[in-house]
Parts: sequence; structure tokens; C-alpha cells
Amino acid sequence: MLGLGTLARKVFGTPNDRKVKSVRPLIAQINALEPEFEKLTDEGIKAKTAALQARAQGGESLDALLPEAFANCREAARRALGLRAFDVQLKGGIFLHQGNIAEMKTGEGKTLTATLPAYLNALAGKGVHIVTVNDYLAKRDAEWMGKVYAALGLTVGVVYPYQPDAEKKAAYRADITHATNNELGFDYLRDNMKGSIEEMSQRGHFFAIVDEVDSILIDEARTPLIISGPSQDRSDLYIKVDALIPELTADHFKLDEKTRNVTFTEDGNEFIEQRLLAAGLLPDGQSLYDPESTTLVHHVTQGLRAHKLFQKDQQYIVRDGEVMLIDEFTGRMMRGRRLSDGLHQAIEAKEGVAIQPENVTLASVTFQNYFRLYDKLAGMTGTATTEAEEFMEIYGLGVVEVPTNRPIQRKDEHDAVYRTAREKHEGVVASIKEAHAKGQPILVGTTSIEKSEFLSQLLTSEGITHNVLNARQHEQEAQIVADAGKFGAVTIATNMAGRGTDIQLGGNVEMKVMQAIAADPHLNPDELRNRIEAEHAEEKAKVIAAGGLFVLATERHESRRIDNQLRGRSGRQGDPGRSSFFLSLEDDLMRIFGSERLDKVLSTLGMKEGEAIVHPWVNKSLEKAQAKVEGRNFDIRKQLLKFDDVMNDQRKAIFSQRREIMQAEDLSEIAEDMRYQVIDDLVDTYMPPKSYPDQWKMQGLYAAVIEKLGLNLPVIDWAKEEGVDQEAVRQRLCEASDTMMAEKLAAFGPETMRNIEKQLLLQTIDAKWREHLLTLEHLRSVVGFRGYAQRDPLSEYKTEGFTLFESMLNSLRQDVTQKLSQVRPLSEAEQAAMMQQFLAQQRGAQPAAAPVAEPALVPPAPPAPARLAGFDETDPATWGNPNRNDPCPCGSGEKFKHCHGQLA
Repeated sequence: MLGLGTLARKVFGTPNDRKVKSVRPLIAQINALEPEFEKLTDEGIKAKTAALQARAQGGESLDALLPEAFANCREAARRALGLRAFDVQLKGGIFLHQGNIAEMKTGEGKTLTATLPAYLNALAGKGVHIVTVNDYLAKRDAEWMGKVYAALGLTVGVVYPYQPDAEKKAAYRADITHATNNELGFDYLRDNMKGSIEEMSQRGHFFAIVDEVDSILIDEARTPLIISGPSQDRSDLYIKVDALIPELTADHFKLDEKTRNVTFTEDGNEFIEQRLLAAGLLPDGQSLYDPESTTLVHHVTQGLRAHKLFQKDQQYIVRDGEVMLIDEFTGRMMRGRRLSDGLHQAIEAKEGVAIQPENVTLASVTFQNYFRLYDKLAGMTGTATTEAEEFMEIYGLGVVEVPTNRPIQRKDEHDAVYRTAREKHEGVVASIKEAHAKGQPILVGTTSIEKSEFLSQLLTSEGITHNVLNARQHEQEAQIVADAGKFGAVTIATNMAGRGTDIQLGGNVEMKVMQAIAADPHLNPDELRNRIEAEHAEEKAKVIAAGGLFVLATERHESRRIDNQLRGRSGRQGDPGRSSFFLSLEDDLMRIFGSERLDKVLSTLGMKEGEAIVHPWVNKSLEKAQAKVEGRNFDIRKQLLKFDDVMNDQRKAIFSQRREIMQAEDLSEIAEDMRYQVIDDLVDTYMPPKSYPDQWKMQGLYAAVIEKLGLNLPVIDWAKEEGVDQEAVRQRLCEASDTMMAEKLAAFGPETMRNIEKQLLLQTIDAKWREHLLTLEHLRSVVGFRGYAQRDPLSEYKTEGFTLFESMLNSLRQDVTQKLSQVRPLSEAEQAAMMQQFLAQQRGAQPAAAPVAEPALVPPAPPAPARLAGFDETDPATWGNPNRNDPCPCGSGEKFKHCHGQLA
């Protein structure tokens, strides 16, 4: 008997079915327009784009223009590439335009699908970003689909690392911009460190289409993008600490593989403390628990993590004397990416390579918060359904499964579970030999470089010719993937996610044509293509007869999505194929997430050596384990994001303030407001509201006015005048500071003064923001301990983060006001002296320095400290009421606490 839910789905369809059906009228409209657009000349297609642009920028909605825009784009692609978009691709394009994730299986033509919504949204004139996972794909797609956009009369740009500024700006000014997620995020941060609007590259965040959206918005979103600068070199300490870690035994630390965490036990703390004392790293009489030992504890902890959590050829490889991280989802090297907080340096010490200096954060952003800047976001992937909840909760993105153009013919077999890894590998090799004997191409999926190379040795010993694709061979990646569908090919690949190159049965025609032309440029391209296509058709027929591509996975990943991506490499566009997963109870997932029950079941069944259990129940229990891990990882990412949201609100405020400052012609009002606020704070501090004159600290106010405002005023005498109150003092200080700034304006000239104000504001904001980021990092690392006191760490972080931000803004106002009060133009004599010094350097006395061509900013000499009127050394009653940090009333210039205020 059918359940109510199943019955309702049969009658009404699933929510996904209803979404797919809802766009049928639009598809009918686009198809009805096809004959009309086929009649257009090439110039007519471009003229149609110009007409659509005028309508879009004149206020007509993009939804209203969709049928004509899609019909025009489909026709342009047919002429430029010989590819006519199928109805399912039109559906995918509509869902992308609506701000969804279109889940389209591998080989369904996602790259062409993206041209439709990209073209439609580019008509608005605000720029469209197409985001890919690596630079190769960004350049390939920009060149390949650029032909379609050129036929439509649109411009295309591509952004890549170390690109010249002028070229980068031009790429962002194009109608369609191809880039990687990393480069987009870094450019956003770099732009918000620039000194003027003209230097900025990006022009806004209107619409982005993210290819391999699950890889970018989920897998890579676990680590933020950070722009950093070097700090002090501590390589010697890393090396000394690293020498102690191998001496630890299993009793000295506790390793939790589920959470990837390692900590010292009590015995371990005692042992490492003794070894640090013996090595002279910990001073005599000092314990690891003392506050002074914080830095040393940090180094020791990172050394432990480097040895116990990070393994060579799994999480990183060593190439050319450098530790290169490996992306666990794509298996690629992440050149230029480094682990933060000294962990990368600890790994470098472990591997005995040159230790790069640690860095301090200058700017950072998470991918979640970067991509939420866009007015509209869309994505494409073959596997998103398992993470639909996270996409909706974090990004507000719905997931729509787009049906395949042809029914899927792939046969997905149940998992085969063996008792031991040895038995599993024997089963894998036997299965490969059986399929290879028929000539069936085989793609073998592994989860690490180490495992791919071990399997390669097994196949070599059996005499099976094969290719290996992992981070060591990433330069030959496109070639290896293109050959993986050939008759009799065996390919071992580490993490096939986001490869971007389809495995085509019989091999890749385009790759064969390019190679033949590269080998002999004199060949006739048309004749060559016809010959290669004929050969390819024969080979494809042989591969289909052998059963299509066989995907054999040697392990399950923590995420079902990654498994589905590997599986999806087979059975593209209705091709035949099969997939099978070979597992053992010694695999990481099985070992960490509860293989004990399964082990008992297998023991009870009395399985023989080399036998595997194959049953749908095993698949179900494994998927449940994976779902648990996915849920836990989602919770971790969600918690990280909640903390980052606190910083993100502050980041937006600072970045928008910087932009306003850069756009403003005249900042004198902002500088004046800051100065007045500083004066208000000074008066409120030293002459508190509702206090009596004998409670005022005029000596302190006098010193603060000199320091913060650069004014030597008789404020102590003002307090003795009849009827003078806080407001009167405030007024006099404002007038005096206005007069001083007016004199500076006259001395520098309006244009120079405005430039000084702008540069001082920007430099001070950047310096304060860097300090604030570091403070927030430290707060984040300690706030977790508040949980032990029954206080919510997130609430504590929000409250303290806000207080720190307010404190930063106060400090910013004071610094800007103080610096502006100190600037003065150089006198003619000072300029002449500097020019003489420069000429002497030019003659070879010293290394040359740039001459000063305009007034320099030099702080004035501080006024001499004043002695308090009526001060008597022997009578403390005549000393006023100074704070401990105020200048001493005797006029020595020392702080009161270091002079007459010293405690006896």
C-alpha cells in the first residue's frame, strides 16, 4: 500500500517537478521565436542586442525580455560554435536567471547553458561575473564562449592572478567577466585597500553565475580569504620545537579523528614542559601555564598538529623545497595558499624546508560573505541536492534538478564491503582486470595521492597500462582526462570533483584535432577534423559495445556529493556505463564512523577470506553515516559564519566609509566633525558633566589639548574665570582649533590641504582596521572558554566586538585630529637643507632618496611643559588634582606618577 506522501507525489508531482513544468510556457515562447531569429543576418543579431540593451536600460524588466534574449543567444551560439541549446539547457538558463542553482548532470552542457542568463543580465549594463574553480577553466570558458558573446556584440574579459592593473580593470569593465572565486575575493579586498576610486578594479556586484557551485560555496567556504603582510621571523623557534615532537608517545596526546583535533594529555604537558626547560626554551621557574608562556604553548600545539593531523602526500606535498597544500575535494595543489596561525611554518619545520615568515592579517573575507554581496546569485553543478538546506539557509539559493536531455543509461551497483584493505585491493584489481580484458575504459577514484600511487604499483605488477592523475601530474590533467574514455584506457584519479573536462567515450575529438594541428600546422583543418571524427566514431562504437565508462571508487568520501560527482563522470548524454564502490572496514569513513556493528554482522555471516558483502542495507547505513558527517560539517560552517557575520557588519561599515572618503572632493567637514567630537570627549573626560569646578582636572585637560589638538592654550586660567562652564571651554577650544586649521589651509592652499586630509584619513583607517582585525582574532581564540562559565561565546563575541569597534572609531578620530594638528609646510630654509642633502646623496655620499617636491608633513616641536601657578613642592594641596598619567604640575614634563606622584 502506498503512503500518503508517495501517493501525493504520484498525483501532483514533486515540488521539483512543478518548478520544471512551470517554465514550459517560456520554452514554448522561445522556440516559437526561433524561425524569426534564424532569418537575421550576423549584423541583425548584434542590432537585436543593441535594441534589447536600450529596452533593459530604459526600465523594461529582464523577465519581459527573456524569450527574445534567449532566442537571440541560442541562434548566436548555433552560428559561432555549431551548438544549438536543447530545451533542457533553456530550462537550466531560466532557473539560473531566477537566482537558483541548476543541478545538471555531467555532460549536459552547463557551460553553454550559462551563456543564456549571462547574456540576458548583461543587457542591464552592470556586468556579469561567471565564476569557475580554477584559472584554466576561466580562460578556457572565456575563449570558448567568448565567440558567442562576440557574435552578440558583447565584450568579454578574464581575470587571473598577477594580471597587470590596466588589463584587470578592462576585464571588470567588460559585459561578461570570467574569473575564479579566489581572484574575485582577493580583488574585492585589494580594492578596499586602494587610495582612490580610479585605482579600484571591480565596478560592483550585480549578478554572478557560479560553476561547480557546491565546490566553491561549500567545500572552499570553510577557509576565509586573507591578505597578509610579513611579521617577525621565528623560524629558529619552530625548528627547536619540532625536534621535541617526535619524542612524544601515544600517552602524551589525544587524537580525535572525527573532529580532526589533537591535544596534549596531562602527562604530555608535563613531559613537554620538562623537555622545553632542558632545551632552554622555557625559562627556569616558569611553567607552561603562566601567561608569559602563551606564545611557546601556541608553537608547541601547532608542532603537534603538524605531526599528527597533516600527512605528506595526503594534505600536502613537498615540491621544489616548498610545502604545497592539496585541496581535499579536487586533489589539486593550492599554489600560494598557506595555513594560518603558524601551522604552515610548523609543517615546513617538520619537512626540513625553508621556513617562510609568519604573516599578519591585513584584510580578510569569507566566501559566504563575499558572494552575499551580489544583488543576484546563481549556480550550476551536477550535485547540489544533498546540500540544498545549506544553500537556502546561507545564500537564499533554491536547488532545481534539471532533467537530462536523454535518459541515464548508467548502472549503479551496490557497494561491495570487504573485511580488510588488503582484500578490498585484491577485489579492485580483479574487477579492473575483468573490465580491462573487454577493453572497457575504467576510471578508478581514490581519496589521496598516497593511495593512488599504491594502487598504481598494484596495477603495474599485474602488467596493466594506466595513467595516474593527482596533484603531482596536474600539468597533464586535461590530456589525461581527455584520454580516459578511450578503448582499454585505465585512469587512476585522486578526487575528480570540478575537473571541468568531460570524459567522452572514444576520447575527446577537440583535443585530438588541437594536438594534430600543433604537431603539423600545415594540415587542412577541415579534412583533419573529418578524418578524426570518423576514427572517433569507430572507437566510440567499440567502447559502447564494451559497456561504456566503468567508474570504480576505492573508498567512500565523507560527503555523498563528492561520491555522486565521481559517479556522474559515467553515463553522460545517455551513454551506457556503470559505477561501483569497493570499501573495507579499515577505510577512514568506516573506521571512524562506526564499523563495529557491521564488523559483527560480517563475523556472524561467517564470511570467507576475500568475500564481500553486497546489499542495499549497507548502502543505506553508509549514506546515513555520510549524512551525519555532512550535518556536522554544516553546523561547523554555520557557527563560523555567525562569528564572521559580526566582523562582516564592521567590514562593510569601514569599506563603505573608505569609498565615501575616496569619492569626496572636500573632506574638511568630516575632519571638522572628528575634531569637534575629540574636543567633546576631552571636555567630558576632564570636566565631567554635573561636576563642580574643584573636581575639574584642568592640568590634565591642558596637557591633552597640547597632545591631541596641538594648541598651547591657558585652559587652567579659564577655569578660574567667573561663570566659565564646560560649554564655554568647549566653545573656546572649537574656535581656537578652527583658527589653527584656517591658518594651515592658507599656508598649504586648498588643493594640498584637501589631499592631506584624504590621505591621512585613509592611512589611519587602514592602520586602525588592521589592529582591530588582530584584536578580533585574539578575542575569537579565547571567547570559546566563556562557555565554561555558562555564557554564550557568540553573544560575548558580538558584545565585545561591538565595544572594540566603537573604541577603534574613537581612537581613529583622535589620531586623525592629532595628525592634522601637527602637519605644517616646510620653511624655505628646511626645503633648501633637504635639497642639499638630496644632492649630496646623488653625488654618491649615501644611497639616493627622492627629493621633496611639495610641502612636507612635519610635526611641530611640542611646547615646553608648564608649571602650575602657585605650585609648592612641600604642599600637596597646591598640586591640583592630576591623574597618575597626567604631566606633573611641577613642569618637569614627566608623568605625575613618575615625579611628585610617586608612592612612598
